[in-house]
Amino acid sequence: MDALVKEIEEGGGKAVAVACDVTKREDLVALVEAGMKTFGKVDVLVNNAGIMPLSPMSELRVEEWEETIDVNVKGMLYGIAEALPVFEKQGSGHFINVSSVAGIRTFPSAAVYCGSKWAVGAIMDTLRQEVAAKNIRTTVILPGAISTELGNSIRHQETADALAGFLSIAVSPQCIADAIAFAIGQPANVGVHEMVVRPAVQTL
Repeated sequence: MDALVKEIEEGGGKAVAVACDVTKREDLVALVEAGMKTFGKVDVLVNNAGIMPLSPMSELRVEEWEETIDVNVKGMLYGIAEALPVFEKQGSGHFINVSSVAGIRTFPSAAVYCGSKWAVGAIMDTLRQEVAAKNIRTTVILPGAISTELGNSIRHQETADALAGFLSIAVSPQCIADAIAFAIGQPANVGVHEMVVRPAVQTL
């Protein structure tokens, strides 16, 4: 993160790095406070942290289920809890949540992961309805096969092997960054509420 800050600053921008574990609410408090201290406001909060320890339900990997909910759902909620009062006070703001195509369909061995991503969609659409009149926007990005380290959290070998084949069609994470930039760049009175981004050849 420090290297990225240096790159931004060398390009004429301003940045600050804050280490953040989204399962700890106090870390989200520190993140938003750092944004306010450095920039005087927070325009956008991107909830991007996620894990995907897939396995069949019959494996009963309850600790992995709990980890998934802690990061994918509670981590998002902690971010909302800290940024929403700031957005309301400012009279503007934008929540962007990175979900998954698993948030609009289900897959074997992905029950809890899919559940966590369906939760993202339900929470964000409800939030959208609550804050629309407050000039606060919400966007859910639903990636398909993207070349990231997300699959590294899978400890069930058979599932990991199956996913490796699926990810052979994966595309660059830059397409997700571009989708986020597109949503942010729309006029203030335009909301991009949901956007599915996946390889053109992906059928699922």
